[in-house]
Amino acid sequence: MIRFLKDWGAMVLIFGLLLLSRFFLPLPFATEVLLFGMYTMACNYLLGWVGFISFGQPAYLAVGGYASAIYLFYFGTNPWLAILWGILAGIVVTALVGQFFVRLRSDYFALVNLAFCVIMYYLLESILKDVTQGDNGLFYIHKIGSTPILDLGNPKDLYVAAFGITLLVWIFYRYLDRSFFGACCKATKLNEDKLIFLGYSSFHIRWLSFIIANTTAALAGSLYAVYFGSMSPDFISYHRAAEPVVVTILGGVGTLYGPLVGAFAYIGLKDLVSGFFTNWELLIGVILVAIMLRGEKGIYGSLAPWFEKRLFSKFLKANPMIKEGS
Repeated sequence: MIRFLKDWGAMVLIFGLLLLSRFFLPLPFATEVLLFGMYTMACNYLLGWVGFISFGQPAYLAVGGYASAIYLFYFGTNPWLAILWGILAGIVVTALVGQFFVRLRSDYFALVNLAFCVIMYYLLESILKDVTQGDNGLFYIHKIGSTPILDLGNPKDLYVAAFGITLLVWIFYRYLDRSFFGACCKATKLNEDKLIFLGYSSFHIRWLSFIIANTTAALAGSLYAVYFGSMSPDFISYHRAAEPVVVTILGGVGTLYGPLVGAFAYIGLKDLVSGFFTNWELLIGVILVAIMLRGEKGIYGSLAPWFEKRLFSKFLKANPMIKEGS
């Protein structure tokens, strides 16, 4: 019973608070937290499970975002099909580049992803400007058609869709965390030699992890494309390459809830501080450094044991027949 509550109680609490924030906070803020949290899940999986620190996440965000944007600008009006194109583009691109990138480790992996991010930026801004419209970007908000049940052209319906997709993605990562494949991913980070000795291919494990994680980033990019109704190179600039890494560390590396908690804290601080200071990045940087130095496990990793101890101790006192080990 206690194990069940620990596993699913936190999920109900976190997603319940995200759902309640929709009614107390501006709708754009609540939507952006979900989309940015999903985007950060990709970086968190690479860093926390596989041991890859990636500064190339905007490139994979761009793959999904521009695939959806190009579809909506040139070919169709159905936003769900646009999202599907973003996912497919993410799978293809990450499968192609991943088989080369995952052969590198540590700093080399981080640098080659950063280089790929720069390449993607100038590719979309200059080389393919006849298709992407360069710095002017693609604007198609008036072309997004209405769809039954959930109309993604409606901000309220888009929030419901974003919430549902984020929840499904989180459940998928929770399944991976408790699966045999998830254990193999952690083994490549902690003791790769032993994994190879047991007969497993560390390359194929890292490659599949790379595809899964960065296809998630592409999915987030496609949702951003539908949400904004436009796409430009500034949105996926390599200058923002450190954002998902910072938010991952802020929320808690390797924790299932860290990306969502970190996204909420980061976007909240940014929106709050930017209303009072022009150079808000400086103050937010100081705040983030102070938070990360205070808690090495991030916000969620630091607060979770404290909440768990107090909440479950009260639950056990109220239900003496339930044993903690059950």
